[in-house]
Amino acid sequence: MSFSPLPVTAAWLHRGARQGFEVACFQPAGRGYVISGSTSAVEDGEAWIVSYEIRLDRAWRTRSARITGRSALGARRTRLDADGLGHWRVDGAAASHLDGCLDVDLESSAMTNTLPVHRMGLGAGGRAPAPAAYVRARDLSAGRLEQEYVRASDEGRQQRYDYAAPVFDFAARLVYDEAGLVLDYPGIALRAL
Repeated sequence: MSFSPLPVTAAWLHRGARQGFEVACFQPAGRGYVISGSTSAVEDGEAWIVSYEIRLDRAWRTRSARITGRSALGARRTRLDADGLGHWRVDGAAASHLDGCLDVDLESSAMTNTLPVHRMGLGAGGRAPAPAAYVRARDLSAGRLEQEYVRASDEGRQQRYDYAAPVFDFAARLVYDEAGLVLDYPGIALRAL
């Protein structure tokens, strides 16, 4: 399965679980991509801002993520590094609880649901687990998130995936454009650009 080239920028209006806005910039880098972006939002009566720079290899595996944030807890920084084979370091320390994860998933970002879809290349009806290194928006703590994607039938040029994150008792049908970027993430975000 192939996707059309990524745009230079994309943006999402976050609505539902939080109210906010996210902008991401995509830049080819060697044999992969660098994706940088920011989300500012209000969630549960608290405002926060999270900025990120994610480096991907040519197989769309996360190799590093630099995340900064500010909330009522103050300013925070988190650095994740991965070997592309499922082993991670968080702020320089081995993170065995993330073993087997190939993607980073930022709670603050709709864009990060792009990463496993590109990496897995599922055909219609395909199903795959996609455990991720999950970084919380408020305190930038990194934990493991078990999730699964099932590719539904396409609707025109839009790809659709049934997504589930059982720990949050959350399931939704995500709709992607021809570049593999989320268009509609029910209860979370809607593509604005």
